[in-house]
Amino acid sequence: MRHNKKFNHLSRKKAHRDALLANMTISLIKHKRIFTTLAKAKALRMYAEPLINRAKEDSTVNRRLVFSYLQNKEAVTELFREISQKIADRPGGYTRILKTGNRLGDNAKTCFIELVDYNENMLKEKKEAKTRRTRRSAKKKTAAEATEAPVAELPAAEETAAE
Repeated sequence: MRHNKKFNHLSRKKAHRDALLANMTISLIKHKRIFTTLAKAKALRMYAEPLINRAKEDSTVNRRLVFSYLQNKEAVTELFREISQKIADRPGGYTRILKTGNRLGDNAKTCFIELVDYNENMLKEKKEAKTRRTRRSAKKKTAAEATEAPVAELPAAEETAAE
């Protein structure tokens, strides 16, 4: 029976699963976005987010603990230098899963998993949505500009005629 076994085993033994998740975490840290199946992405989120959370406080203990999971110096240094500065004020939720549909060969659900603060497209869309105006206010603004424009041009025309 599998009572109280809450995480996905991904049809692998423990050593294989740990190696898979460590390699995927290294790729996520280096490339900021990876393409994988939905089940692996959900398992990766549970594996990677506590390690990313450790990077908020740069200490020898945290660096050694993260290195014991990842076994990759480049990924650890990038995590503690660049990524930790971007996530310093974020209370959690460092990754985002974007579903992309099903794979052709085996119909597996696929997705992108990415670091939230590194997707410029999503950040720009949020800024544009805040500054968007309704049509009614745009019509009023253009009408107001139309009435002001001839008044502003009139003194300039008189100055040229006087000279």
